[in-house]
Amino acid sequence: MHNPILRPTSHSYFSQRLKLHYLEWGDIDKPHVLLIHGVQDHCRSWDWTAEALAQEYHVIAPDLRGHGDSEWARGSSYGSLEFIYDIAQLVEQEQLDPVNIIGHSLGGMIACLFAGTFPERVASLISVEGVGSYWQKLHGESSPTSRTREWVEQSRTIAARIPRRYTELPDALERMKTSNPHLSDEHAEHLTVHGSHRNEDGSYSWKFDNYTHAWSPFGLSYDESNQVHEAISCPTLLLNAKQGLEHRTGQDGSLKFFRQGTLIDIDEAGHWLHHDQFDQFIDETRAFLAEHAR
Repeated sequence: MHNPILRPTSHSYFSQRLKLHYLEWGDIDKPHVLLIHGVQDHCRSWDWTAEALAQEYHVIAPDLRGHGDSEWARGSSYGSLEFIYDIAQLVEQEQLDPVNIIGHSLGGMIACLFAGTFPERVASLISVEGVGSYWQKLHGESSPTSRTREWVEQSRTIAARIPRRYTELPDALERMKTSNPHLSDEHAEHLTVHGSHRNEDGSYSWKFDNYTHAWSPFGLSYDESNQVHEAISCPTLLLNAKQGLEHRTGQDGSLKFFRQGTLIDIDEAGHWLHHDQFDQFIDETRAFLAEHAR
């Protein structure tokens, strides 16, 4: 059960004319901890983490553009650079630096790229099953022509898709549990309730924009991403799950690009290890922040 005393307050800010949403817990005079969720996820997936940290830290959890209660981008792609810009805007507008960042999956990739781009603004960094630069390497092995054609075709396919509607909320919950079999019933229900909205006809749909499935054909290359990682100057903790996804940050020999990087593999956990092994995750997080947060 969530502690009602630690209920977050809801806020918004603007980035590239998009109205983006974030939640806030704790005392603004305490060290700032920024929680960045993954693709097709939302800020409420951090509720358990935020509540565990809110007594000692000022916690901020944004909904990325195209996710949760943030506006969808129209006429542009959901690329890593756009997400980095949004985080830079939030840190600037809310005066969060020096900031301590924790990111999961896509959020882990964004966190690492932000920390390397603005090393003077980041006090500590935790990547949880972060998307590794391996994917940029794989992406870069195809020709610019084929990447562009693939992106056009993918975008057209998405344009033809109608967002799935679930007659009842339990139907959406079943989908959540099927996609994430490691989740407890409590976690799955919480993520479903906050990750969906009710349509005018009474059905339910996921909040995220289908276009978040389509990535821009161009962005930082494999070598460029690694150069950004090498520029990270803060202590860095890379948390991966032994039963998680492949090619995470810290895997494929990528640990060497982090000057102050520590890698920990957590057993009996899938990609959402901060849910699957919450106690171990929060213990590692607390110990790391206690030593490095400022």
